Amino acid sequence: MAGPAQSSYGMARLPCRPSVGSVCLAGTPRPTQPGHVRLPLVEARGFIDHVQTGAKNGPGGEALGRWSGSMSEERQGRPAECDGATETEAAPRIAGSFDEAGVASEPAPPSAAPVVPAEHRVVRGRARLRAWWAGASPNLRGSVYMLSALLVYAVMVGAIKHVGGVVPLVQILLIRQIIMSLIILGFSAGGLRPLLRTRRPGLQIVRSLLTLAAMLCGFTAVIQIPLAQATAIGFSQVLFVTIAAVIILKEVVDARRWAATVIGFVGVLVMLKPSGDGLDTFALLAVAGAVLNAGITVSVRMLAATERTDTILIWQGMVMIAALALPAWFWWVPPDAMQWFWLIVLSLFGTAGQWLITRAYQVGEAAALAPLDFSRLILASLTGFVFFAEIPALSTWIGAAIVVGATLYTIRKNARPFPREPAAV
Repeated sequence: MAGPAQSSYGMARLPCRPSVGSVCLAGTPRPTQPGHVRLPLVEARGFIDHVQTGAKNGPGGEALGRWSGSMSEERQGRPAECDGATETEAAPRIAGSFDEAGVASEPAPPSAAPVVPAEHRVVRGRARLRAWWAGASPNLRGSVYMLSALLVYAVMVGAIKHVGGVVPLVQILLIRQIIMSLIILGFSAGGLRPLLRTRRPGLQIVRSLLTLAAMLCGFTAVIQIPLAQATAIGFSQVLFVTIAAVIILKEVVDARRWAATVIGFVGVLVMLKPSGDGLDTFALLAVAGAVLNAGITVSVRMLAATERTDTILIWQGMVMIAALALPAWFWWVPPDAMQWFWLIVLSLFGTAGQWLITRAYQVGEAAALAPLDFSRLILASLTGFVFFAEIPALSTWIGAAIVVGATLYTIRKNARPFPREPAAV
């Protein structure tokens, strides 16, 4: 229970009645009423102990004790008014409100839940996140990597479209490859020499040149046509992979997969909108980029058995830097501070995207992750609408739906295991 009120004069204000012979430990700065006795806090505890024990020392002590006891039994817990304030006349509880020095103690604060520091909450959150990640399935973790890669690529493509109208594309690609190669070397423990070790240097060079051509075609289309259209045409890569797998890898494709491939090409033609004026040149560059990306996919399949990922990327960087150095020198445009910022951003995000998508396919199954790639169309549409005021045409959505349907069917067929031959008896 809270202790007695205390005034600025250091006096304790105890319950009392304005009657003759009563004792009031008042603390308000007013004249003492008749019949009241004012005591400072220093004398308050001794006086109350004297009343409680009914001390007989001194004249009137026994009578005062009897009077105090009867008044406590009669009025304990009943409010009494003194100078307009409502108090409680309970001597034992009042006495307990003073400390050893005779000074009124402060009331105990109400109990409340313990306050957890912000750094502790952060540590607990990280621990819960690590536990969730450790218990996640491989496909779920691969999906997280894949979605993160798509978000990163959306930033990179938007930055290329933003800065590509001023800075030549060959210069953008050269700066991007230099930064990416430096990052790979920085994270390599053994230096450059182990990264250059390869069993198939010729295929490494071919793949790197295919990557350069695919970037020149695809990024030119991104800069010149709406992002949603360029992205939707890029989905036809899976269809071209089917053709390349038959020609180069000698894979067997059934009639249903061929039908899905043909239907997918119909969707591509819908997006290209052929007319009497011919086809859009930049849209055709997007198709060419998809064809070249299919060649990259096939070459990566051929290199994956013997080559490391960082070896493939460092060879790509070296070949592209050598091929882009002279053209970039001829068409070099000195970037300003903001353009340098976007060039560094697209280089960092491009490197992070390549690492994330590689990690995704290392952790999860390709058939489970490939459908997530179609979320690029949503991200590209949002980026084009918000930052470049691009509204995709109806033909883009119709063609994209046809291509996505055909690609999903192809992926589903690829995910099915081949039927096993019956064991010989």
